[in-house]
Amino acid sequence: MLNKIAKKLKELPTSPGVYIFKDATGKVVYVGKATSLKDRVGSYFQNIGKGYARPIEIMISEVEDIETKKTDTVLEAYILEQELIKKIQPKYNVDGKDDKSFSYVLVTKEGFPRFEMLRGTDIAQSSNKIQITNSKLKDIKFSKIYGPYTSKKQIEIALKILRKIFPYHNKPQKTEKGCLDHQIGLCPGPYAGEISKQDYAKNIRGIRMILEGEKKNLLTKMKKEMEAAAEHEEFEKAASFRNKIFALQHIQDMALISESRDAINRVSTGAPMRIEGYDISNISGQYAVGSMVVFDNANGKFEANKNEYRKFKIKTVKGANDVAMMEEVLLRRFKNNWPPPNLLLLDGGAGHLNIARRVLRRLHLDVPILAVSKGPTRKKLDLRTFGTVPEIPENIITQIRNEAHRFAISYHRKLRRKGSLE
Repeated sequence: MLNKIAKKLKELPTSPGVYIFKDATGKVVYVGKATSLKDRVGSYFQNIGKGYARPIEIMISEVEDIETKKTDTVLEAYILEQELIKKIQPKYNVDGKDDKSFSYVLVTKEGFPRFEMLRGTDIAQSSNKIQITNSKLKDIKFSKIYGPYTSKKQIEIALKILRKIFPYHNKPQKTEKGCLDHQIGLCPGPYAGEISKQDYAKNIRGIRMILEGEKKNLLTKMKKEMEAAAEHEEFEKAASFRNKIFALQHIQDMALISESRDAINRVSTGAPMRIEGYDISNISGQYAVGSMVVFDNANGKFEANKNEYRKFKIKTVKGANDVAMMEEVLLRRFKNNWPPPNLLLLDGGAGHLNIARRVLRRLHLDVPILAVSKGPTRKKLDLRTFGTVPEIPENIITQIRNEAHRFAISYHRKLRRKGSLE
C-alpha cells in the first residue's frame, strides 16, 4: 500500500483541487480541498509509522488509494468538496455531525434577491421539502436553497469573495440609507436606482452559477455579453464584464484554506505561503524601474525564490512619481497568470498602501497588504497594513524589503549604464 501511495504522491499536481481518500474496499472515507494538492495530501503521510495515535493517523491507516480532481481556484475546490461530501457522506467528514450542525444558503424571493445564511437548526426537511422553523426568519420567502455546508465560516468567506465580483444588496431593509456596503461598493444600490433589475439579476445569476459549479459556462456567457456590449458601443458595460471575467479567473481565496477547521485533527506543517516584495527605483523619474521578489516557505522556512523574481521597466509614468509607478507595476503583475500571493509587501508608506488597495479593488482581488518604511527615528520600521496580514517575523520583513530594494537598484543601475554608453 505504501509503495502505491508513494507513487501517487509523486504524481500529484501542485494546482488547487479536491482529494478523495479511499479504503481497501474502494469506499470513500474522507474528502478535502487544497491550494496545492501535492503539498496538502503529502502532509498527511509525513508521520506514518511514528507511533502517533491521533485521529488523523487512525484515518490515514485506512487509506489505500487517493483520487484527485483539479480546479482552477480554491473557491471552486471548496464548492466541489462540499458537493462531494453531501453526495458521498464520508465517515471522517460527517462523523459526530447531525443535520443541525450544517449551514445552508437561501436565495430570497423578492424584487432584488439576496443570499441568506441559515443553520440546520433553522430549517426542517421532509419529503424533499424545506421549511424555515426559526420564528425570526419564518417570513423569508426563497426561490432556491444551497447546502448543506459543513462550515458556516467557510461558506461566509466564499460569499464574501463572490460578492466583490457580483455585488448584491444584503439587508432585509429595502433602502440604501446608512448602508456602509453601498458606500464601499459591495452593494450596487438597487433601492437607490443605481442598477437595473436586469443587471442586478445577472449578479445573482453569477453567484448561483459558481455555487452550482458552472464557472466555465458562466465565463462563456459573460464573454458573449461583453462582445455584444462592445459591438453596440456600450464600452463602459463591456469594461465591467471584462473586469468581472478577469476577477473570476484570478480569484484570491487563500482565506478558504487558512480558515479551514476539519473534523479530524490535521498535521500542522505550516501553511504554504508566498510573499511578494515590491520596490521602485529611479533618479528624478529617469531610468525608472520596479522590482518583484518572491519569498516562500516551500522548504520549511522563508527563503528567496529567485526563479519567481520579476522586473518592470516603467512605461506609462513621467516624472518622479513613485506611487503611480507602483500602480503600474501591480497592474502589470496581475495581468499575468503567475501563482497568487498570500501577502503583498511594499517598500513605501501610506501612499503605496492606498494605491495597492485601489488596484486590488479595481481588479476585485482580496490580498493582504503590508507597506514598510523607516519610522521617524529610522531605527524601527513603520508598518501599515490592510486586510488580515499573517504574522511574519520582523527580520523576515526586513530581509524581503531589502531584497526588493537591492533587485530594483541593480536593474536601475543596469539601465543607467546602458543609457550612458548610448
